[in-house]
Amino acid sequence: MTALRSIDTLDGENSFNCYVAEPEGEVKAAIVVIQEIFGVNAGIRRKADKLAEAGYLALAPDLFWQLERGIELDPDIEGEMQEALDLMGKFDQDEGVRDIEAAIKFARSEFGANKVGAVGYCLGGRLAYMTAARTDSDATVGYYAVGVDELLREKEAISNPLILHIPEEDGFVDKETQAKMHEGLDDHPKVTLYDYPGMDHGFATEFGKRRDEENADLADKRTMDFFAEHLG
Repeated sequence: MTALRSIDTLDGENSFNCYVAEPEGEVKAAIVVIQEIFGVNAGIRRKADKLAEAGYLALAPDLFWQLERGIELDPDIEGEMQEALDLMGKFDQDEGVRDIEAAIKFARSEFGANKVGAVGYCLGGRLAYMTAARTDSDATVGYYAVGVDELLREKEAISNPLILHIPEEDGFVDKETQAKMHEGLDDHPKVTLYDYPGMDHGFATEFGKRRDEENADLADKRTMDFFAEHLG
């Protein structure tokens, strides 16, 4: 069952929409699905639906609401890709993490979820790292996170398990940045980094030209095994 729900911001002064996918049977735990720069589009909704099929309550909040509500863009359309990049430049990431925290709290209070995790992609991968450092997410996963080297000072705040999936040929994350991620995080007891040789940014997208079936399946299996271990 899917629905669009309204979530209050942490200060209670505004609200934003959230796509919610509920499993048919008993809820194992809840997982917040953190959007790419393309909004809560068909691909992100499909990510949420697949988590619901696996028994998780999945919530995909509209994090771009302060710029424009209901944005849905297609990365395979050139003009929409540029629009998405422009939105990323205007987006307040700190506010975004607070909205993710609000979604986590919503899952706990509204649905009674004992454990809540998060998974994010692209910009959402970066926000996933920030979520692991700044919220009480019980287990967090980031796919092709951008700019993590700028956030390594926050690593000491990560107290629950975190996975980062790193495509080695990421057009948005160069080899030097990847090396800094490994240097800064390989010895962290709560962080695991997986590298994907030959893969580019977006290789695990649900739809479109960027997807690589074999590596997407591998990364997603690692993610689901991780959530099974840490969320139930």
